[in-house]
Amino acid sequence: MHSLLSQEDLAFKAHCEAFASQTLAPLAKKLGDINDVPQELRTCLAESGLYGPLFPEAYGGTGLSAVRICLAREAIAGVYAPADTTLAMQGLGGYPIVLAGNEDQKKKYLPKLAAGQRLTTFCLTEPEAGSDVSAIQTRAVADGDHFVINGRKRFISNGFSADMGVVFVKTPTAEKPNALSAFIIEKGMPGWNVDWRIELMASHDIVEFEFNNLRVPKENLLGPVGGGFKLAMQTLDLMRMSVGAAALGMARTAMERSIQYARKRVQFGQQISKFQGVSFKLAEMAVDIEAAQCLVYLAAIKKDRSDPAASLSSSIAKLHATEAAFRCIDQAIQVHGGMGVVKGAVVERLYREIRPLRVYEGTTEIQKLIIANHLIKQPK
Repeated sequence: MHSLLSQEDLAFKAHCEAFASQTLAPLAKKLGDINDVPQELRTCLAESGLYGPLFPEAYGGTGLSAVRICLAREAIAGVYAPADTTLAMQGLGGYPIVLAGNEDQKKKYLPKLAAGQRLTTFCLTEPEAGSDVSAIQTRAVADGDHFVINGRKRFISNGFSADMGVVFVKTPTAEKPNALSAFIIEKGMPGWNVDWRIELMASHDIVEFEFNNLRVPKENLLGPVGGGFKLAMQTLDLMRMSVGAAALGMARTAMERSIQYARKRVQFGQQISKFQGVSFKLAEMAVDIEAAQCLVYLAAIKKDRSDPAASLSSSIAKLHATEAAFRCIDQAIQVHGGMGVVKGAVVERLYREIRPLRVYEGTTEIQKLIIANHLIKQPK
């Protein structure tokens, strides 16, 4: 699939892989499991150039590129998941401003996000609104020159470390009782409280927010009132395929580790790689990874070409790549045997890190619904 990429894309790929192995891997070993984004990681990512493809050149980026977002996530996810999460959230929290921000908003926020001077997040999910976005209860009410926001958000990645975010809230009208709107919010605004931090199975900065009479200036409204749902879906369409890229990176690391282990592990007088049961697992991993790679980058290429089918391809890529990566990592643990379930082993870490990717940005089941709806709506 990489033969379809430009020379510039391939150069960026090489840059990402060099950064991952030479800079990020030593830092990951030093930092270990973390539940925030320490300054060392912030600085490391800010200096890496990996934020560039998330933002237009006019605002400090290197030009929006779904392909390069995927290349970056594939390169770093298998090395250090907290770095991948931070990159992803910079995209999820920044892209709504790229899409719907006015010129003042873009100039104010995007250059600092592109430079890594500020971290952002994407505030959509609530205690009673996960897959069902229409169930959002957090509300914004106009009050003079402000909107007043009350409600809760849950499972907000990088929510503790973020300096700002884009929040999606209900702004009901008689005609559209479930209408959503999007606002840029900043840490330090009175009424935005990190209520509690959530501990997940894998290292992750993730929290629940409470908004208690949060006053947001009207100039922080992104796009028109009622335009929030479309904006959220457009953002997920861009970033969803990159979840598949992150899964691909994790699967590739698992396969590489499995090959290394199978070559050196001796049982019954020979390397276990020579046993058919083990070699078949490696072959199956390779097939899953190759197929996932093709689907992820096909979706990314379509997105960069503004192909109308990009949304469908994005869901297909996310579904297949995350499920395939889970299979690969599960088999990698089997190849490693007892060493695979030892706390701290690479494949043990990957097993905990891959599982949430089958949920983030739309569960596997939601992807199936999206894909089926696309198919049903296609003209005969």
